[in-house]
Amino acid sequence: MEPIQAIRESRALIIIRGDFGDRLENITRILVEEGFMAIEVAMNSPHASEQITRIAQVFKGRAAIGAGTVLSVEDARRALEAGACFIVSPHIDESLLAFCRENRIPAIPGAFTPSEIWRAWQRGGAMVKIFPAMPAGPEYLRNLRGPFPDIPFLPTGGITIENAVAFLRAGAIAVGIGSALVGPYVMAPEGLTQLREACRRLSRSLREL
Repeated sequence: MEPIQAIRESRALIIIRGDFGDRLENITRILVEEGFMAIEVAMNSPHASEQITRIAQVFKGRAAIGAGTVLSVEDARRALEAGACFIVSPHIDESLLAFCRENRIPAIPGAFTPSEIWRAWQRGGAMVKIFPAMPAGPEYLRNLRGPFPDIPFLPTGGITIENAVAFLRAGAIAVGIGSALVGPYVMAPEGLTQLREACRRLSRSLREL
């Protein structure tokens, strides 16, 4: 599945950060079943490469599995070897973007200021991750839309089920959401049931537009 298309269609990129043990596949299955087809595993999670490999194999053809919090070319190399099909970083790194271009892998660099956003886009970002999205909020994103009407924005950092739709209305193509959706609670006895309910609430919210 083409990653950027998956993010656009899902209207969300789901971030898995942490070690969810043998629940990882079940967590991913719920996300995919509820319509979230783009998932990133943060590279600063325990056993991140192993987690990417596990879900990339199980959900091949059904979801785009990528790597997030990629800080270096070495991180990116390990992610691709594990099976990631896109790269997300919190910053702009020229060598990292060049590596992704050479390997024909979509890169989504992080930026915040107008100068950073333009640089990220000019250097080949497939989308630009506006990070952190909070506390600046949707109004900041709305103001960025004026000078940058054609850049696909992916606000991330502080996104919740409650505020996600406000960012879409402000001009985001999709939102990046992590612990507000997939948090430690999923390891509790009823955690997977709660996750499905949370996914459905988020899905309903994102499809209000």
